[in-house]
Amino acid sequence: MYTSHFGLREVPFGITPDTSFFFTSPHSQEALNTLLVAARSGEGFIKITGEVGTGKTLLCRKFMATLGDDFVTAYIPNPYLETRTLMLALADELSLVLEKDVDQHQLLKAITHRLVALAQEGKRVLLCLDEAQAIPIESLEALRLLTNLETEKRKLLQIVLFGQPELNRNLALQSIRQLAQRITFHYHLGPLTRDDVEFYLAHRLRVAGFAGARLFSRPAVAALYAASGGIPRLVNILAHKALMLCYGQGKQQVSRRHVSEAVRDTISARRPRWPWLAALALTLAAGGGLTWALNT
Repeated sequence: MYTSHFGLREVPFGITPDTSFFFTSPHSQEALNTLLVAARSGEGFIKITGEVGTGKTLLCRKFMATLGDDFVTAYIPNPYLETRTLMLALADELSLVLEKDVDQHQLLKAITHRLVALAQEGKRVLLCLDEAQAIPIESLEALRLLTNLETEKRKLLQIVLFGQPELNRNLALQSIRQLAQRITFHYHLGPLTRDDVEFYLAHRLRVAGFAGARLFSRPAVAALYAASGGIPRLVNILAHKALMLCYGQGKQQVSRRHVSEAVRDTISARRPRWPWLAALALTLAAGGGLTWALNT
């Protein structure tokens, strides 16, 4: 791998959410602030939306790691579950031990008792649901009913929904309008700007141990932004491939050509809008090719 070639301790552009690489762009910082304010004010429902690859899962993990000891957090990464299974997942996150054949009534009763017990200990319980656009409507309604549980001062359970924009369409349904009305804090996580991408690259390289001068040339950064649209996941994929190409050629700085070749190898990357740019990219990519670099 190229890490030693560039003086890195680890790969800087992995796509696995790692809170040590969390980048405080204006969007991500505003989203995190919104989450913290909403959680500490005791709101029942909070919503964060964003397109695929904008960093919702990383934001979720950063948020949970930032909360103090007075919070008990539960995390369900795949909530495409019917109501009973979703309740069982919540019970498991709350460390409840249940009978194998527990019925729905006893299940809800056990969850309620656990929430009350935690409230008496001065704890707040917060459930984070990733990929919330996949939650069945019936399960969303069951979650709303759970947030009805409260003491005289606050809710026993707070729920944060992290989802793609399709979540908004689901919440607009007449059948769950009561839930939509309870979402008082929400934020849409947008893409990085051109300047953000510049700082984002430098930040991740610094966290990975890079101590040298500029590793991505300015034309390379411009190409990365154009091809990714500022979507962090795409930036990571393209930057990783460009570094592999640069390493394979024994170079010390990533050029626009390296990025162009990485774009050719990435289905989800944006292609140049003008034919002469596409032709130039193909010409530059001729000869080396990403396959050679990956096998070097």
